[in-house]
Amino acid sequence: MRRKFSLPLAVPLMLGTLLATATVALAQAKAPTVAPTTGGATTGWAASATPQGKVDVRLDPKQIETVKLVSVYFNDLKQMRGLFVQTDPDKKRTRGRFYLMKPGKFRFDYSAPSRKIMASDGRLLRIKEPDQSNEDAIELDKTPFRLLLKKDVDLLRDARILDIQESEDLIVLALQDRDPDAPGRVQLYFVKKPRLELKEWVVRDPQGLETKVEVGDINKTDAVDPKLFIWESANPFENR
Repeated sequence: MRRKFSLPLAVPLMLGTLLATATVALAQAKAPTVAPTTGGATTGWAASATPQGKVDVRLDPKQIETVKLVSVYFNDLKQMRGLFVQTDPDKKRTRGRFYLMKPGKFRFDYSAPSRKIMASDGRLLRIKEPDQSNEDAIELDKTPFRLLLKKDVDLLRDARILDIQESEDLIVLALQDRDPDAPGRVQLYFVKKPRLELKEWVVRDPQGLETKVEVGDINKTDAVDPKLFIWESANPFENR
């Protein structure tokens, strides 16, 4: 049985969110670490980069080029795998492995004791708990993931830029989909050295609740198995 649901999750996409390896490996995986930056990705920058209003910021030429650079990053991204740590609005932390394949496909395998799966086949985003018969589902186009994992990413065209901050080592970009059917805001943290890389994102849902996802041990070269994104309703855990 499938239930429609509203999505307060990150991820980055997340979305992640936000992306099959043995469950034992997930349980033993260390939390990924974000590369050190000036002030840190979650201290100093978080308050100034968190969007407070609903008005697009007026971008200067340098900021426009920065947003274009982030669009190029997502357009060049074809596949990715790695580790993640998710911090929910109640400060509960979970971790696991993620897999991503553009356009629109990703999977988060949560380690024990949760062992939850969140996966998108490019059309539907589903969440399944191992001890429940129901699955939650929402159209991918109604999540913040749509904006970042589509085939042609153009944030200047498709996103409302709510805030942008840049230092020598870090870019923080807060944005929202222009499509009113995709509610929620996402705040992206990139390190710039040795190359531009997404290290963290925070999704704020319409109720103002925030979910943070940090990623690490990134691998963009090893092939990702397309079968990971095929949702087997009878037993989606068999592809882990």
